[in-house]
Amino acid sequence: MNELSQLNKYFWHYKRHLASGIVFVVISNLFGIFPAQVIRYAIDFVQDTLVVNAIFNTPEFQPFYSSALTKAVLLFSGLVVILALMKGVFTYLMRQTIIVMSRLIEFDLKNDVFDHYQHLHIGFYKVNNTGDLMNRISEDVSRVRMYLGPAIMYTINMVILFVMVIITMLSVNPLLTAFVLTPLPILAVLIYWVSRQINQRSERVQEKLSDLSTFVQEAFSGIRVIKAYNRIPERELEFTELCNGYKNKSLDLVRVNALFMPTMILLIGLSTILTIYIGGQLAMEGKVSPGNIAEFVIYVNMLTWPVASVGWVTSLVQRAAASQKRINEFINTPADIVSPSDTSFELKGNVEFKGVHFTYPDSGVRAVRDLSFSVSPGKSLAILGHTGSGKSTIANLICRLYDVHEGEILVDGTPIQELNLDGYRDQIGYVPQEVFLFSETIGNNIAFSTSSENISQERVVEAAKDTEVYENILGFTEGFDTRVGERGITLSGGQKQRISIARALVKQPQLLIFDDCLSAVDTETEERILNNLKRIMKDKTTIIISHRVSSVKHCNEIIVLEDGQIIEQGSHTDLLSKRGYYHEIHEQQQLEIMNAED
Repeated sequence: MNELSQLNKYFWHYKRHLASGIVFVVISNLFGIFPAQVIRYAIDFVQDTLVVNAIFNTPEFQPFYSSALTKAVLLFSGLVVILALMKGVFTYLMRQTIIVMSRLIEFDLKNDVFDHYQHLHIGFYKVNNTGDLMNRISEDVSRVRMYLGPAIMYTINMVILFVMVIITMLSVNPLLTAFVLTPLPILAVLIYWVSRQINQRSERVQEKLSDLSTFVQEAFSGIRVIKAYNRIPERELEFTELCNGYKNKSLDLVRVNALFMPTMILLIGLSTILTIYIGGQLAMEGKVSPGNIAEFVIYVNMLTWPVASVGWVTSLVQRAAASQKRINEFINTPADIVSPSDTSFELKGNVEFKGVHFTYPDSGVRAVRDLSFSVSPGKSLAILGHTGSGKSTIANLICRLYDVHEGEILVDGTPIQELNLDGYRDQIGYVPQEVFLFSETIGNNIAFSTSSENISQERVVEAAKDTEVYENILGFTEGFDTRVGERGITLSGGQKQRISIARALVKQPQLLIFDDCLSAVDTETEERILNNLKRIMKDKTTIIISHRVSSVKHCNEIIVLEDGQIIEQGSHTDLLSKRGYYHEIHEQQQLEIMNAED
């Protein structure tokens, strides 16, 4: 219950639903107890009437006797039916408050989990797989909902019914009540043992389910690779093994529940037998009436489902506790990158690195060392280097996807950690190295970067033209309304890159960051795009990251990275004249272009 205590804030938020539900539970159970008392009166009345009839067995008395007995039985029967109907009405209201409350809390909990996921740092997603994240926000939250609704409702109902029934039974005959409740200590021990078993086995089931979800998600995302290498049989075999693991853990849990329910029914049956046997003896001694025995049997049967449901409720609670524990692991993970203020500001675009060192916390890889450079508003900076030299890390640091460990990054003279994070990112246009398109239309993917709901179609078209993807889009049957499929699977690599660039341009940001975003574009198209970008970048700060000289030669300043450090710096002409590393890369790439043309 320590894990589930995290949910108390939701109970407090929906306290009116919970309080109303408890009231309806009490009223519903009152209408459930009254019929047993009516039946007791009915049986005792019939018995007394039979005794009177035996004493006054005369022809004159028979019509009066038959009429009175018939009316009494009809009256008692009608009263029982009315009470049952009233119980049904308040049971319905009970469900409409408590179950509805659980659905509302489920809605809030999923939104809270999703919101927290989005604020966690990028490193979190490198160490946690997508399938596990999805399982916790879907399957685990659904199991928690079963605790918030049915488990809470039946627990409240059981406690209130127990208290009301036992008080009523004690008021009739304490001795008979004691015998009826004799199996309860055995029940308590059984519940304790089962709770521990269910909790342990539920956690194992959820872990296996997460593994299964992760495997399926990766299989569907990488289906082209699986088909290309003909690994379908092997993947099917791995999936079968994972399913068997999940099945075996689920069967372990089912075995506990399967043993528990018959034992519960046996204990309830034992209470019924004791009621009839002990009650019969007391009735013969004149201490209780036959109606009391019938009343007690009804009470025992009234307790049958609540007591029998203890096992089911226990299973729900333990499963919910195991699921909430998994949810809490992520919910309690602090967001490392937070906004210090909500103060709005206008970005000019002056970016400066001062002695920056950074090591990735998830892998321990030191990406940049003692990095210092600056770029002024309206200027362009190029970052060149081989794979693993630290180019993309710089883009991540400028976007504040990570915080530096040593040194500082200044934006317009202010440390980046002191800026309003949302306002800062709203004024950045970032094209990542790994393109991601949503399962949406091409137009919506381009317009995704801006929060404006009324963005004009003209801006979307203009951005598509600037990135040389406009003609490609018109080639599709539905044009800008063409849906690109999951992760843009229907588009080529070059088309996805150009749409991603258009997404950044349509935002009209003050700071543009292009992270090797033209690698899948041919040289001719790249040249046209770069010429369009020169016009767009005129009054903006631009940072272009690439491993191709052709992409960066037009920039005002170029820095060359190797092993996270600057080894050369200057303009394209200056670096060529130095005949160093940059010159060597330039010559190699020019030779590759010449060979490709031949």
